[in-house]
Amino acid sequence: MDLSAEDAKLVTLARATRARLGVAQGAAVRDLDGRTYAAATIALESLTLSALDLAVAMAVSSGAKGLEAAAVVTEGDVPIRTETVREFAGSGTSVVVAGPDGTVDTVLEA
Repeated sequence: MDLSAEDAKLVTLARATRARLGVAQGAAVRDLDGRTYAAATIALESLTLSALDLAVAMAVSSGAKGLEAAAVVTEGDVPIRTETVREFAGSGTSVVVAGPDGTVDTVLEA
């Protein structure tokens, strides 16, 4: 599947974040101004966040007004929840889902 250069960059950021931290998922989002935010899965006793939820939270806390696109790099059959993207960015926002090698598996609409 061919991605735009900007969406491919999101996959690269998500992939690098996941690999650097050795976690199940990495995610990256691009806001309406073109800024990107990358995050990894958080799994503490008192806090669990998906990489995608955390990337959206980082964008929100940085003052972003919405999102253009998102990407998740994940290993195995881990379900991808897009509710946070939909709530912040609106329905129809693309969420690219790729494997650890960067190969795109699917593109979801939030």
